[in-house]
Amino acid sequence: MKQIMLERPQCLVASHAVPPVAGPGEALLRIHRMGVCGTDFHAFHGRQPFFTYPRVIGHELGAEVVETPANDRGIAVGDHCTVEPYLNCGQCAPCRSGHYNNCEDIRVLGVHSDGGLREFLAAPLDHIYKSSRLSFDQLALVEPLSIGAHAVMRSGLGPGEQALVVGAGPIGVAITQLALAAGAGVRVLETSAYRRALVERLGVEALAAVDDASADVVIDATGNAASMAQSFARARFGGRIVWVGIVPSAVPVDDPLFHHRELTLFASRNSAGHFPRVIRMIEEGVIDTSPWITHRLSLEDVPARFEEVTQREGLKTIIEVD
Repeated sequence: MKQIMLERPQCLVASHAVPPVAGPGEALLRIHRMGVCGTDFHAFHGRQPFFTYPRVIGHELGAEVVETPANDRGIAVGDHCTVEPYLNCGQCAPCRSGHYNNCEDIRVLGVHSDGGLREFLAAPLDHIYKSSRLSFDQLALVEPLSIGAHAVMRSGLGPGEQALVVGAGPIGVAITQLALAAGAGVRVLETSAYRRALVERLGVEALAAVDDASADVVIDATGNAASMAQSFARARFGGRIVWVGIVPSAVPVDDPLFHHRELTLFASRNSAGHFPRVIRMIEEGVIDTSPWITHRLSLEDVPARFEEVTQREGLKTIIEVD
């Protein structure tokens, strides 16, 4: 089995390994596509918290079932699928309450355990979601779109409300698409002209600088502490704020403004339970995936060209594993 191992920061090495063996309650998957995520970029540059080396990165997957035990989920050999990469314990209080994205002992594929930058992966059956209509490319987009779905759910955004999405990277675009699907009016704040043009294709107003209009909901997907701190000035009285990006430092809170406007601040971490709905929305054309994939890379080219990928302005790079 071919695989790419991130042995240490900025050091990706191609190797051959014994294919994994599926354990009880697991299926063996052939990986066809892997989307490159900001998490992978940060791990490559040595800036990803909770990351250990060496590691096979990758958690945005489009795959095919090649081996599976009998199961009640309808998973069969030959199915095209994706994998929810949050491996949870199932026993802690968050897991028992359905918030397994906050599992106290969570292991994320490609971060805490080896991910999908390889030909085969064994995955728990209850984390596999199939589709007979989506391409491998589209299946690899389900995970980042589910991150957006979770952020919008956390915000409580509803029809007729106004949302300001800050940052038009992959997660910002996912949030924009899910906010539109929720019936909200959406504006996007983004410094990159390239990405502003991309989100304008979705029919939303893209701003290079903030205007004077406040929003019912502000969702910040920048992972930039200064931008996140500005959320309090961008939300209306009684508004809601969601921080999706993560920074390794404290974010200053303007407490007088926070209290004066009686704002509500939410964190949004991973996703939980959104994969089936996102798959259905893509299948039904509610979510348009055509703007997403801007670059491609073969598995063989990853060691030599991955740093180039981290510097591109495009939205999503797909690695063709097969």
